[in-house]
Amino acid sequence: MKATRWKCVCAYDGTSFAGWQSQSGGSAVQDVIEARLTEILKTPVRIHGSGRTDAGVHARGQVFHFDAIWPHGSDAILAALRGGLPITIQVKSAKKVSDDFHSRFQAKGKRYAYFIHLGDTDPFTRPYRWCLFRPLDVKAMEQAAKVLCGRHDFRAFTALNGPAKENTVRNLRVLEVLKRGNEVRITAEGEGFLYKMVRSLVGVLVAVGEGRLEVAKVSEILDSRRRTAVVPTAPPQGLCLMKVFY
Repeated sequence: MKATRWKCVCAYDGTSFAGWQSQSGGSAVQDVIEARLTEILKTPVRIHGSGRTDAGVHARGQVFHFDAIWPHGSDAILAALRGGLPITIQVKSAKKVSDDFHSRFQAKGKRYAYFIHLGDTDPFTRPYRWCLFRPLDVKAMEQAAKVLCGRHDFRAFTALNGPAKENTVRNLRVLEVLKRGNEVRITAEGEGFLYKMVRSLVGVLVAVGEGRLEVAKVSEILDSRRRTAVVPTAPPQGLCLMKVFY
């Protein structure tokens, strides 16, 4: 029997995981899902995600694919997966796709949301927010977000340590700041993101909102193409991968 390629969408609470990508100690989300699939299929299985998320970062719409000989339907593989995964990981859907589908290489874009709470909050919300105890000038943050939107070289907003020749140009289609009550949500959507880019964008927007950085300085940072301490990295727990576009 020929192996079938399966496309799955999953959600996870990243608090206790070492990120998405497989780690030697088996502490990543990928490791846990692969271990469960190996139990189900009685053979080692490798899954391929749409991209990495860092340690402590969450996801509601991470996508991965794998190949397996499975004579049953999608409901059966979904039930089997859900039955043995920890409560911090949920496979939301599973469907058969063509053999040439690739969750990473065929992705057209991603949407992330970063959640901030002004002041302290309850223990059920705190693990998924960056709690700030200073007011934010949301209008100034919106102005800075407009500067950052579009196709730019975002080398100043990544933690990459690679060679300078590495392509760091990205098209940031959406960077939106929305405040409702004590909740601030920053949405970033683009064709792709560099290592820690979203958390760096959030860090700069918050610095602007707190008055520690002027809006005009954001343009200078972007044009400099140099990562410095002026660009802080927001903590991981507020970040969530919401959706991958194909």
